[in-house]
Amino acid sequence: MATDAAAVLANLLRFYPFDDKTMISVGAGGGQLAGYGRVARKVIAVDSDGAALGALAERTRLLGVEGRFVLVEKDFMAVTESADVVLFEFSLHEITDPGAALAHAVTLAPDIVIIDHAPDSPWAHAVDETEKVAASWQAIGARGIRYMERFEAVQRFASYQELFDKVKGQGAEAIRRIERWHGCADHPIPMTYRTALL
Repeated sequence: MATDAAAVLANLLRFYPFDDKTMISVGAGGGQLAGYGRVARKVIAVDSDGAALGALAERTRLLGVEGRFVLVEKDFMAVTESADVVLFEFSLHEITDPGAALAHAVTLAPDIVIIDHAPDSPWAHAVDETEKVAASWQAIGARGIRYMERFEAVQRFASYQELFDKVKGQGAEAIRRIERWHGCADHPIPMTYRTALL
């Protein structure tokens, strides 16, 4: 995430009290928001991407919270550990069946927290994720939202190449959509996101 991760984390921590809780963080690889490990008792960090978990391990070491994290490389649907809360960290829209993922999450914890792109986010449109994001929020709404907030952030990339490297795995349409920033440096792309508690 090439945005102000500190501000995103602060918003998340204001939204939900992770203090002294055991949490399952889905899509935690990369570690951009790993600062919640400073307040949580234990974090079961789940990601199917081993390289992303490697980056998370380094981030937790730098934060001095590696002892609170258990890194689990597997599909979320195979997770059986129990917790106080399941956090979907900008990941629910990437899951093939978000409704099934939410149904599984409620078997693991009493609270479910989602932080993810909003369907009308310019960033979600730029990377061709609008339909996936809309489907995940539809599944969230179907489960019943206790509380939700909306936030604005900005994605920034030092160069077009950095943006391209971030987006290239999204497919040809995403690459076509970011072409308008070819030759631009540090061009801001608005990123609207929401947090929800189920």
